[in-house]
Amino acid sequence: MENNTYETLVSEIVGLLENGRRAAARQVNEIMISTYWHVGKYIVEFEQGGQEKAIYGSGLLKQLSVDLKARLGKGFSHSNINAMRSFYIQNPILQTVSAKLGWSLILELQKISDPLEQQFYTQQCLLENWSVRELRRQKETMLFHRLALSKDKEQILALASGGHEVQKATDLLKDPYVLEFLKIPEPYKIKEKELEKRIIQHLKFFLLELGKGFAFVGEQYRISLGNRHYYVDLVFYHRILKCFVLIDLKRKEANHSD
Repeated sequence: MENNTYETLVSEIVGLLENGRRAAARQVNEIMISTYWHVGKYIVEFEQGGQEKAIYGSGLLKQLSVDLKARLGKGFSHSNINAMRSFYIQNPILQTVSAKLGWSLILELQKISDPLEQQFYTQQCLLENWSVRELRRQKETMLFHRLALSKDKEQILALASGGHEVQKATDLLKDPYVLEFLKIPEPYKIKEKELEKRIIQHLKFFLLELGKGFAFVGEQYRISLGNRHYYVDLVFYHRILKCFVLIDLKRKEANHSD
C-alpha cells in the first residue's frame, strides 16, 4: 500500500513537471514568433520611411545582420532577417499565425510560393502535428497536388483553408500513394511478400502516407467466409470513420477472384 501511494506521488509530480515544461515551451515559442514578427514589421516600416532608407539601399538587411550579430550574437544571419521580413509581409496580422507553429516550420512554409498550397500545408502541420522533416517529405511527394487533382475549385479552396479532413470513405483515397521510404530501386521487380515486409518495417512512415486516423491491426489477417479462410495482407482500423480498411497488395491488375 505504501509503495502504491509513493508511486502515485512520483507519477503526479512527473506529470506536473512535464505539463509545466510543455507550457513553458509553448509560451517561449509564442514570444519568439511574436518577436520575429515585430522585427519584420520594424524593417518594413523603416523601408517605407523613405529618405534614410536610401542611405543603405539594397544593403540594408546585410548591414542590419552585421550590427545585430555584433550586439546580440547568433540568430541574425542575412537569410534569417530576410525571413523575418517575409514573415511579416505574408502575415500582416499577427493574430492569424498559430502559436503552435515553430519558427523552423514557418521557415519551411515560407518556401511555398502558391498561397493556397502554403495555407494547406500550414493547416496540415496543425492537424497532424508534423515535424519539419515530415512537412518536407509531404511537399516533395506533392501531397497537395495529389489531393487537389480530384477536386473542383470550391473543394480546393476548402482543402486549403481546412486541410485534409477525413469525413467520408472517399476522403481516404490518394492517387497515387508515394512510398519512396521503402527504398525500392527503379528497375527492381519486387514481389508482393517483400513489399509487405518492407511496409511493416517502415510502418510509421506508411501510416503517415495513408493519412490521419489509421491504426494498424495486423498482417496476413485471417478472415473466414463460410467454410473458407482468406488472408488479407494488411488490415487497418480507421478511428474517424469507425471501419476497417483492408489492403491486398498486387503487382498486377486485380481481377474478380481478388
